[in-house]
Amino acid sequence: MKDNLELLVQYGNELFTSGLTSGTGGNLSYFDREKGLMYITPSGIPFADIKVEDMVALNLDGEIVEGFRKPSSEWALHLIFYKNRNDINAVIHAHTTYSTVFAVLNQSIPPSHYMLTLAGKDVRCAEYAPFGTKELAKNAFEAMKDRKAALLANHGIITGGASLAEAFAVLRETDYCAKIHILAKSIGEPIIMPDDEMERMSVRFKTYGQ
Repeated sequence: MKDNLELLVQYGNELFTSGLTSGTGGNLSYFDREKGLMYITPSGIPFADIKVEDMVALNLDGEIVEGFRKPSSEWALHLIFYKNRNDINAVIHAHTTYSTVFAVLNQSIPPSHYMLTLAGKDVRCAEYAPFGTKELAKNAFEAMKDRKAALLANHGIITGGASLAEAFAVLRETDYCAKIHILAKSIGEPIIMPDDEMERMSVRFKTYGQ
């Protein structure tokens, strides 16, 4: 199994190569619960140039304890989830195209496709706050209650999971569902799936795959 530091590099590159973000738009982290440390990507370095040794470790007080780089400006956005949610060990923030369309409209992504159940019944849009602020972190945390994704108004998306693989899957599928909804709206009105059906889908996903 790959070390989580290597996975931060891998999924950062995949964000860029898959077209889910551009330039330095985004950041990834994971939480080592045994050490009580968050490892996060550095600030302002293109994903293709980030190496394992560039990662920065912060404790739950937001203090740098490992690394020589400056951490992502969004470190507080990640840390709030590790301090308050036991089901999240990895967080990804990105400027994905289709999810960000909803974010700039300050609208939630509705469940017109069952795959959105990976994130929740829907994906709420958090109230606006400037990037890199504790206010943004608080707003995102509130919007992501009982969910694994939230939109950041006029900004982008944040997702979480038990692992980096799950956080990335939630981000990818949420953006796919946003894309499908936007395209469907261009020729008609998408049918929104009811809460009870999304709940059934959530149960089915727990036994999906190997």
